Amino acid sequence: MDFQLTVDQRALRDGTRELLTGRFDRDRLRAAVDDPALDRALWRELADAGFFALRLPEADGGVGLGLPEAVLVFEEAGRALLPGPLVAGHLLAGAVDGVATGERIVALCDGSAEPVLCEHPADCDLLIFLEGSAPEHVGRARQSAPAEVARAPYASVDPLTPLARVTDSAHGTPCDGLDVPRLRREAALLTAAQQLGSAARTVEMAVGHARQRTQFGAPIGSFQAVKHLCAGMLVRAELARAAVYAAAVTGDALDVAGAKLLADEAAVHNARDCLQVHGGMGFTWEADVHLHLKRAWLRAAAWGGAQDAMERWADALVD
Repeated sequence: MDFQLTVDQRALRDGTRELLTGRFDRDRLRAAVDDPALDRALWRELADAGFFALRLPEADGGVGLGLPEAVLVFEEAGRALLPGPLVAGHLLAGAVDGVATGERIVALCDGSAEPVLCEHPADCDLLIFLEGSAPEHVGRARQSAPAEVARAPYASVDPLTPLARVTDSAHGTPCDGLDVPRLRREAALLTAAQQLGSAARTVEMAVGHARQRTQFGAPIGSFQAVKHLCAGMLVRAELARAAVYAAAVTGDALDVAGAKLLADEAAVHNARDCLQVHGGMGFTWEADVHLHLKRAWLRAAAWGGAQDAMERWADALVD
């Protein structure tokens, strides 16, 4: 069985990277750090490029692709640190009017988590709450206008992702047409894809710096300790890539949990090692590596953490 990317999949990946490089370069990234309010013009540009309607049928105005292609697109979004409730926009494009075209921004909130958090609360036009725990469990979905939801300030570790803590969402109306287990499963997988993109990007950042930075008259990349750090980063990223791509093909809940676990580990540990390779400058606000680390921490806590994934795999092995 051949798991190599097809020519079309490679073109999709490369095209997405080119789009994000042109629309969300480093200058816009740093501007978003200073002002994390979502750029609705950029959001509509992403919609025009098919970001949200990627898996909708062509008859409904979509691109007609599948979950593996969505994973490639979200990997590039993670690589670029593109902010906003992208996963929610993609998963709800066919269910909520205006989402596929970028006219409305919707957040997908994990109602079983504690605390229940909402990202970019000042920018979202609609909140969808998912209840029920594991991805395969039947759950319910409710929708609420932001004004109907009581919220409290919540400090976010990621300067690009403002958060609010939901204190009361009892006034929402049921969303009977949503497949909650599928939404949970695919939200975890697309989040893992973003983690993979970040993990791969920090490998490149570390290697690039190690080649340019010199000490004692030689590039630091020639030192054995730095070589080992970079090699370990690459191994983590490629293991996560294999798991995420495989889960995109199978769609199995247990495969998704394993992929999320490996991708979270790769994103967090690679960002830490990248910071180590950069040395003292890696700890400064001006260096981008801290943004990858903080986003990785945030994503690692979303849609199933490490403890949950390990317990589910342990139960599966016992069974």
